[in-house]
Amino acid sequence: MFMLVRILIFFILSISNLYAENLKNCQWDNRKGVPCIVISKTPNTSEISEIGINKIVISKKEIDNLGAVDVNDILKNISGLDIFQSGTKGQTTSLFTRGSESNHTLVMINGIAINDQSVTDGLHDFGQDFIQSIDVIEIYKGSNGAHFGPSAIAGAINFITAIDYTNSYSVNGFSGKNNSSSANYTKITDNGWHLNFKSSATLSETGSAIAGGSEYDGAENFQLNLNGEKWINDNLKFKSTIYSRKTVADYDNSATDETGYVADNKMYTIQSGFEHVSKSNEKELTFHYHNYDRQYENSGALDEYYSESFVVRGESKNKFSKNISFGYGSEYKYDWGSFENRGSYTASTKGHMSNLGVFGNFGYKLNESSIFSVYGRSDDHNTTGGNQTYKINFTKFINNFEYSLTHSTGLRNPTLYELYGSDNYGIGGNTGLNPEKSKTNEFTVNYKIFENLSLRSTAYRAQVYDQIETNSAYSKHENKLIDINQEGLENEISFNRNNETLSFYNIFSKSRKTNGQAQSRRPDFSYGLNYSITELSSPIGNINVNLNYKHTGKFIDWDGSANSKQKSTDILDLSLSKNISGNIYFLKLTNIFNERYEKPATYYQDGRQIRIGFKSLF
Repeated sequence: MFMLVRILIFFILSISNLYAENLKNCQWDNRKGVPCIVISKTPNTSEISEIGINKIVISKKEIDNLGAVDVNDILKNISGLDIFQSGTKGQTTSLFTRGSESNHTLVMINGIAINDQSVTDGLHDFGQDFIQSIDVIEIYKGSNGAHFGPSAIAGAINFITAIDYTNSYSVNGFSGKNNSSSANYTKITDNGWHLNFKSSATLSETGSAIAGGSEYDGAENFQLNLNGEKWINDNLKFKSTIYSRKTVADYDNSATDETGYVADNKMYTIQSGFEHVSKSNEKELTFHYHNYDRQYENSGALDEYYSESFVVRGESKNKFSKNISFGYGSEYKYDWGSFENRGSYTASTKGHMSNLGVFGNFGYKLNESSIFSVYGRSDDHNTTGGNQTYKINFTKFINNFEYSLTHSTGLRNPTLYELYGSDNYGIGGNTGLNPEKSKTNEFTVNYKIFENLSLRSTAYRAQVYDQIETNSAYSKHENKLIDINQEGLENEISFNRNNETLSFYNIFSKSRKTNGQAQSRRPDFSYGLNYSITELSSPIGNINVNLNYKHTGKFIDWDGSANSKQKSTDILDLSLSKNISGNIYFLKLTNIFNERYEKPATYYQDGRQIRIGFKSLF
């Protein structure tokens, strides 16, 4: 029985939670604090329609085994995702999903969007997200507007902050200026409260952000996460989370000026809600608030950014019969933000936005081997008006083959800056902007070659239109007529046996404007492998091994004077861990080949590092 549970858990974590129903009791009936995996249901799905979701789940155990310090340590190993960080840890980081724009990936906490509304173009800065307080990362590639709403044109990243029932503290690093510590403690009170406390601190200082620079740019990150749950009755559960982070980092002013900014980036989130589950129905109501408070000091000039968001979201998932399921819900989101640049570059904005989304889905099992799903969402925005997104999926099982065909749409509403902002170059906001929109087609084949060997291949083609950019006169933002076409092929072959997994992947990707111009920072080709084994026999006993390799092909980027071709990279990381008397000791080697590279161009990336640490359970 124990082996069966382990196999089910692994299958769920690696193949999109297709059989999450089998472990629902583990998640839902965790009244005594028995450790079990976190199962997250994708918004706007129901039991049958959930099979049409393309989702990668990174568990807490996988995060620990990789010795990750920040989320970039995880996301950089995922095919179809390209990370560009303007220097070392703590520096500004952009993520490009399948060659789309960096502001086309929606970022969430527990399924609620947290993109900063005081950012000029709406992108999320992944350089501020360190990993210690995150339990699970979900990665959705492809247009997901029907599930998550605006900004999920290319995909979505969901950070889950759940109760970790393994009490522990950990320390790791390689010097006094490069280390990380964290603690986790959970208590179940006599009156039934499950209370969880997590905290962490990370210091990093390895070199200048600018390639060839002479100074040291460092970062300090602090996190605090409080989680609470309580059963109200046999079917109703209350849960709440408070998450905060603060990152102080040294930013360089430009690719040629090291006298940069000192950035103080703070973010706070409060989320509370109720979950109700019966035999054929799941209901959820969530209240969410977050704010960003960012300051950048540069030679006496202070740039200030602030934004707030309030969200209330309700959803119902229903099983009508063994062949039909459906769901529906609504979400209201209010955003307010402002910023003021006071240095040599001056810019400002102030305003608010509101959006009401209504969504629903329907899943129908035509027979035992064919499933049809449709998802729809309508968003009413206070400036762009009503806009609809939808997704249609058909999945077919034939012997050892699984075929999936998906058509989906997405949109991104303009930011506060694009609507109301201004700067000293004369660029002004435009309240008449339309949202950016996309259409995506995907075809996926899963082939189980042998019992432990499988092949997955996805071909996709997307078109993004009504791009929001500054006009040729640099006087305001407008919707451009030049579209962006993206197409690609993702392949992965996976071997799974007991405590061992090995996967090889490659991706051919092309992102071009309709005039033929290549998009910068979009490599056309990459490949790699991920290997992990637990309980590997060695002279010192069983150890855990994780090996991750990724080749990133050449890409176009601005080198300070012109757009030029940047070199390819080969990055290899190795993590080793061993449990000794309840303490887990680990060793991590990053960038073993000691690649000296710039990604993006003109910005330095870390060379080889050796990191040691331990995690003590109590």
